Amino acid sequence: MPTVDIPAGQDRLTGYLAVPASGRGPGVVVIQEWWGIVPHIRSVVDRFGEAGFVALAPDLFRGEHTTEPDEAGKLMMGLRVSAAADDIAAAADHLVRSGLLTGAQVGCVGFCMGGGLALLAPTVSPHIDCTVAFYPAMPWPDYHPAWSGYSGKEALVHQCEADLPSTGEDIARYADEIAAHGGIAVVETYPGTQHAFFNDDRPEVHDATASALAWERTTSLLHRRLDGPFR
Repeated sequence: MPTVDIPAGQDRLTGYLAVPASGRGPGVVVIQEWWGIVPHIRSVVDRFGEAGFVALAPDLFRGEHTTEPDEAGKLMMGLRVSAAADDIAAAADHLVRSGLLTGAQVGCVGFCMGGGLALLAPTVSPHIDCTVAFYPAMPWPDYHPAWSGYSGKEALVHQCEADLPSTGEDIARYADEIAAHGGIAVVETYPGTQHAFFNDDRPEVHDATASALAWERTTSLLHRRLDGPFR
């Protein structure tokens, strides 16, 4: 398993890394769902590597993972947003210092719990230029992004139709806040989709058509924002 150590103060943080065959590429921090670093997240990291990106998923749960929703909920709610923000910033810094990148900044992509943290990501590191949030969840009382950190940066949200009653208003408000602070926010809604529609390990919710479109939009944004010589 391509596991790497990520310098993060006194705490040991590891991550799952994928590097393209060329040995270099644009950098992407991948943020896990509430299950932890499970095979689906590793497969997403590998897919980014195959698409030419240097992708790194920091293990926010420090080795814990589960397939049980109740346990996943406990892991998610036990996560301190400030600690997760530090881990994401450390992962971005690690990528920038790795010598593997073809650009000066990195992007971020997150799913569910990780989608909520992906929306936070550009506000916690100067290295994070853009972010993509798949059906973000933001359940923490201490979730209060400093939207001023989005100046000159960009966010893309992939919103499933089933989540609209629970998160639609918040996401629209966040998009307005990002725009008001000099950033760009685009929200794409996928009709007929269920939460976690990108997760092909869950056939009961997976939507292949929506996933393909979301992947195309994601990689297009990342290439547009991150391709270019290292400055």
